[in-house]
Formats: sequence, C-alpha cells, structure tokens
Amino acid sequence: MYELSTSSVSKKQLILEIRGNTKISCDLKRHLSPRTVGTIMRSLPLEGNAHFLGKSILYFETNVDSGTERARSEFKKGDVAFLSSSRSICFFMNDVVSGKAMTPIGKLGDNIDMLKDVKSGDVLCIYEETA
Repeated sequence: MYELSTSSVSKKQLILEIRGNTKISCDLKRHLSPRTVGTIMRSLPLEGNAHFLGKSILYFETNVDSGTERARSEFKKGDVAFLSSSRSICFFMNDVVSGKAMTPIGKLGDNIDMLKDVKSGDVLCIYEETA
C-alpha cells in the first residue's frame, strides 16, 4: 500500500505575512501557470513594500523575472497574480477586471478582508511555513 502525501506538487501552501500584524494562508497553484509558479517557488522567501492599484489590488514588487504566462485580466476576490512588467505579486481584495493582463498564480485562504488594514509602505512577506 502506498501512503498518499498531504503535500502536493501542484499546490504549495505559503504564508503571506503583513509584518508585525497578520498572517494569511496563500496557495500557489502550479497548474495555473507552471513556469511562473516554479520561478516564484525557487525565489522564496520574497518581501517588499505594500502598494495599491486602486482600492482593489494590493501588490509588492519582487526580483522575480518571469514573462507573462496564461495571462488574463479578470480576477476574483482572493486571487493571486503575477504582473511581469513590474515583477509584482498582486493580491485581489475585490473582483476586478484589470487594464493589465496578469499571470494567475494562486489563491488566498481565509481572512482576505485583513488586507484592508494594510497601509501603503507596510512590509509584505511571502514564504513557506516551516514546522
């Protein structure tokens, strides 16, 4: 008999931390954009200052260099995307039709509304949770 692993190669559980404040679970999903998610996973942990695009998108810039993959411009609340032009990881606080095509990479877990407490300049960090 084989034992099934609870970790998955197609989904990676991460933590999005608003420094000194809140932690939100974040799943990167390889099937959405395999090359981009792989590049991001190899670059972890990632950290940057919070910025906003309007009132619906929270993002931080990274040094991840990955082109656009399976781009789309419609996202739902809780989606996570990569914007290759600014090398940014974007978190959607509401449903959005964006003027910029982005690479879908994952989904936030519970507590999405905690993002509304983030201030511009707060430090965001995304990393693997270690036991």
